[in-house]
Amino acid sequence: MRLTVTPIDPPPMSAIADDYRGADLVDSYAVTLPHAAPEDVTTLARALFNRPPLWLRGLLRLRDQIVGPLGVKTTTAIREAGARDGHDRIGFFPVLGRSENEIVLGEDDRHLDFRVSVLLQRDERGARRLVATTAVRCHNLLGRTYLWVIKPFHVLVVRSYLGRLGLASSPRP
Repeated sequence: MRLTVTPIDPPPMSAIADDYRGADLVDSYAVTLPHAAPEDVTTLARALFNRPPLWLRGLLRLRDQIVGPLGVKTTTAIREAGARDGHDRIGFFPVLGRSENEIVLGEDDRHLDFRVSVLLQRDERGARRLVATTAVRCHNLLGRTYLWVIKPFHVLVVRSYLGRLGLASSPRP
């Protein structure tokens, strides 16, 4: 079962809320989780990012081939730096912070800094919603150009990740 992904206002209680001001990109998308979905935000974040679809892996390889020669960190470089530093990571993203209901992933580079928050929320009825928020701050023309090029893909990727979460958390027959 694919989940319905809804764009929402960035949550003010997120650990990255201070990053919203002055950011070149801030967006948030949410899904209501099925009852069978894991309860732990770390498990949910790993379900989101650890197994990207084949089309996305191909897109990331293409991205790395194009931007690597321009001095932008490749996904491999980000992953290897995290391993050298002993940082936990989810997918290739370093974990920058965590709380009971939120994981913050991100990376700083000379062209831009980005943060991704995965926030688990509960409403008064106990329904759970997972919110993915991205905040990007560009430092120079390369960062602004890069963001302009990848922004349409970013939206597709985030929506795909969240929608696929229903497949990862559905009970197997």
